[in-house]
Amino acid sequence: MTDAHAPSSRVWTVPNALSAARLLGVPLFLWLVIVVEQDALAFALLMVSGLTDWLDGHLARILDQRSRLGALLDPIADRLYIFAVVVGLAWRDFIPWWVAVLLPLRDLLLWGLVPLLRTRGYSSLPVHFLGKAATFNLLYAFPLLLLGGGDSALATLANVFGWAFACWGISLYWWAGLLYAWQVRTLLHHTLPVPRGGGGRP
Repeated sequence: MTDAHAPSSRVWTVPNALSAARLLGVPLFLWLVIVVEQDALAFALLMVSGLTDWLDGHLARILDQRSRLGALLDPIADRLYIFAVVVGLAWRDFIPWWVAVLLPLRDLLLWGLVPLLRTRGYSSLPVHFLGKAATFNLLYAFPLLLLGGGDSALATLANVFGWAFACWGISLYWWAGLLYAWQVRTLLHHTLPVPRGGGGRP
């Protein structure tokens, strides 16, 4: 018996289309921030990206259009947006470069755990709520930091709140990463390697 609510192999779904559109927005954001320095348009793009990030998951549930492709596209889009935004903001000196290095470094370390997971037949582990909270904070922080690049009172206020969200987001991002690494360690300790050609788990 198959689970009616399990992710399907469908590709052409509304949530997947929204995730693909978010991916196309990544190079556009970098062009707006670094090349033409159109901060207002870049800010609007981040707002639209945040809305579609919530909307694709919401539609996947209410339309019953959850898919394996969507489960990959959504976190990939989140990671690429985080990477693009920290590079763009660091390039414009809105944030220090150590922030731009710290966030991708966490993802790089976690990607290094994937071959270990595959020895146990897994391609990934379930996303923890701390990771979702971290992404939520960071996706709020970056538009505020972008808005905080001016000299007005509004820019100062945006900068303060932006850094508050950023500090929480960075801390939760690494906490979630360490928790994920601990889960991998536990899995390796309590399970046996899967024989070659023995298939894998989702």
